[in-house]
Amino acid sequence: MTETLFGGPTLPPAYPERAAWGTAPKLRAWQQEALDLYLAKSPRDFLAVATPGAGKTTFALRIASTLIDSGAVNRVTIVAPTDHLKRQWADAAAKVGIAIDPNFKNSDGQHGRGFIGVAVTYAQVASKPLLHRAKTEAARTLVILDEIHHGGEALSWGDGLREAFDPAVRRLSLTGTPFRSDTSPIPFVEYAEDREGIRRSKADYTYGYGNALRDHVVRPVMFMAYSGQMRWRTSAGEEMAASLGEAAVTKDITSHAWRTALNPAGEWIPAVLAGADKRLSEVRRTVPDAGGLVIATDHEDARAYAGQLKKITGESPTVILSDDAKASSKIEEFSAGEKRWMVAVRMVSEGVDVPRLSVGVYATSTSTPLFFAQAVGRFVRARKRGETASVFLPSVPQLMALANSMEMERDHALDRPENEDGDGLFNPEDSLIEEANREEKASDSLTKGKFEALDSQASFDRVLFDGGEFGTGGEVGSDDEMDFLGIPGLLDAEQVGTLLRQRQHEQLNRKNRKAPTAESQVPAVPDHRMLMDLRNELAKNVAAWAARTGTPHGVVHTKLRTVCGGPPVAQANEEQLQSRLRKLQDWFIGRK
Repeated sequence: MTETLFGGPTLPPAYPERAAWGTAPKLRAWQQEALDLYLAKSPRDFLAVATPGAGKTTFALRIASTLIDSGAVNRVTIVAPTDHLKRQWADAAAKVGIAIDPNFKNSDGQHGRGFIGVAVTYAQVASKPLLHRAKTEAARTLVILDEIHHGGEALSWGDGLREAFDPAVRRLSLTGTPFRSDTSPIPFVEYAEDREGIRRSKADYTYGYGNALRDHVVRPVMFMAYSGQMRWRTSAGEEMAASLGEAAVTKDITSHAWRTALNPAGEWIPAVLAGADKRLSEVRRTVPDAGGLVIATDHEDARAYAGQLKKITGESPTVILSDDAKASSKIEEFSAGEKRWMVAVRMVSEGVDVPRLSVGVYATSTSTPLFFAQAVGRFVRARKRGETASVFLPSVPQLMALANSMEMERDHALDRPENEDGDGLFNPEDSLIEEANREEKASDSLTKGKFEALDSQASFDRVLFDGGEFGTGGEVGSDDEMDFLGIPGLLDAEQVGTLLRQRQHEQLNRKNRKAPTAESQVPAVPDHRMLMDLRNELAKNVAAWAARTGTPHGVVHTKLRTVCGGPPVAQANEEQLQSRLRKLQDWFIGRK
């Protein structure tokens, strides 16, 4: 085997940027292992699951090159979700001597001369499956299905893919997120029953975020969560108020508070954008070209957020809208430049592949595991050892749970579990929101109606990292917030964890020093608001510990009562609740 990937023009293990620290010019360990497995099995169908940024493109093109050189195939068809990704694949293939035509249209019939194959979109195949079947039958064809989970987005898409590529001699399916929020089967993916009788997708090779992080292939991600007070008016004219992320509220209240926070007219989103820009400035001290991305719900919000960022930075950000014919060229220009910020609607997040992105703002109300994983994947591509990523998000239960389970490996399940909301994968509301990602009119109807946002205030809540939670909250602009915004931008995962625990310890000591002495306290009736806040805070920390350790919430509460004493949470006083919070924080600090 040659030292370079293809023996000729070299492609780094993580296209389009150079390889992560310590990996070039050879294949990464996972790529080599997966390649050896593929060559040993020589399968017709192969599903490779690898976290975003791990180098799926390079792995797939190495297989394509090998099969072409051996004569096993003489045509390549690449299917991608977006036009931008079609061109990205063609550029990568050209670097290793594989000529792919990304401009092929169904009306062309044949691809251009000099090309060995085409790059098309899933929608393009679904609209003319018989055309693509004829092209597939006319040669020994390798089909590379990028982000294959898109194949299950509609019955017609799945049927079209099967019709078009059933005759292919080889099919290589790739994804970083092998699960969906619905139960539509994904074409050419094998399903097997688990012990509960649920049919789940079965990958031939899996390389998850946790493994990639340990190999320094991807960046460690810190999630900066912000809460605050929200106020809105319902369709019935009733004014409502709630704290963002408050545990003891209904799903509707959480949803409305979340939408209120994202409203450009309020104070929450400008405060979070300002915090994110401070974080970006800190990162750029050591990574001068680091960029930021705001993922917005729709075009209107995207433009408004861009205007706010211009006021904060004095620089107009790049705005990427799904119906903009120049969107792809704008992405490429931003990727090659040094501008600070880009704003994109959620519908193009998967197509935005800019390795210098280091700071993100999750300013959308979409909460499916699939979309969240894809969005975070925009920031994890490592270019050199030590680069970190920071994602700012609303402190709501759905997102906190997803952030705390970054390393969890999921499969796509065809059968609906009894507890449909148990892992968030089968929530019918999530399916509606996922549909909104494809239809902006639906997005507008879901997010713009039935309530009126009145005002919003932001406050720093906590930092989530590696399944743990850090920080004691604080006002925007406070030392408590700056402790975490000012973390250096060039640290490996172990250093990030150590520094977060140190900052957490310092904040606890600072708060203890400021706490009034027992002699200065005047006996008073219990403050029901404070008790509710403490119960909510305890519930958040217990949920985080349960997600990290796999221990049921009830068992954690029981252990805390055993260690700290006192009655159940509902009857505990302020001192008893504080004691349990301190014990939980001690567990987090000492868990490494």
